[in-house]
Amino acid sequence: MLRATDIARTIDRKSILRDCSLELTPGRFTAVVGPNGAGKSTLLRIISGEDQPTRGSVRLNEQPLRAYDSQALSRLRAVLPQHTTVNFPFTVEQVIEIGRYAHRSRIADNERIIAEVMQRTGLNSFSGRAYQTLSGGEQQRVQMARVMAQLWGKTHQNEQSPPKYLLLDEPTSSLDLAQQQVLLGLAKDLSRRSLGVLAILHDLNLAIQYADDILFLKNGGPVAYGPCQEVVTQEVIEETFSHPVKLIYDHGQTIVVPQANSFSHFVTLNGKSHEQHH
Repeated sequence: MLRATDIARTIDRKSILRDCSLELTPGRFTAVVGPNGAGKSTLLRIISGEDQPTRGSVRLNEQPLRAYDSQALSRLRAVLPQHTTVNFPFTVEQVIEIGRYAHRSRIADNERIIAEVMQRTGLNSFSGRAYQTLSGGEQQRVQMARVMAQLWGKTHQNEQSPPKYLLLDEPTSSLDLAQQQVLLGLAKDLSRRSLGVLAILHDLNLAIQYADDILFLKNGGPVAYGPCQEVVTQEVIEETFSHPVKLIYDHGQTIVVPQANSFSHFVTLNGKSHEQHH
């Protein structure tokens, strides 16, 4: 389990995060949602070990995150950032191979793993292509294959291997509708294969569609956290985003429909939401 407890982050006396806790469990997909500036990416950087909390702790498989060196940490958790820049003329396979560096595995093993993740991500037709010649959505899929290769291995499905985790920071922000479904479908499939998956998402409907658990953040603090069926309510969503919504239930799927500002909107005064009608 990857557990963050009572996380707080203060920069120049400004509170960025406060009282944030979550548990990332193998086999479950967790989404973090909230308005811009809520602290979502800051929380992910702390959970990944990139930043340190001002207060609170992060434990990975029952050990403090700081107990792992960079290579050991890379073998247990992978991070897919919102944007990744590749400045060298690498092929698709070479970009994916970067995910294998921390393992120091044999060339034959790396080639097998690269072939497997390319198959699973639908990249076989891009074999040998220069990464820079791909579209933005195709490049993001290659980066997804890279982090999958980072967590792959001979013991990928071995119950005796330590649990592993995938952290995604707004992975769908620049993707079209179809590419969003492809990438989050891959992440969901990984969670079903006993990886713990955490995704920062802007699209609330995508979060509801794929996540098992959701953390709602606002102004650096939690509004609600728990299984989707328990915390996805009109009240929680309106409190988090300071905007009226309507929930539609269709064949077991919850759909969030924002209401037009021309009829009513929520404004935030002194940290509290107030509804105004026009």
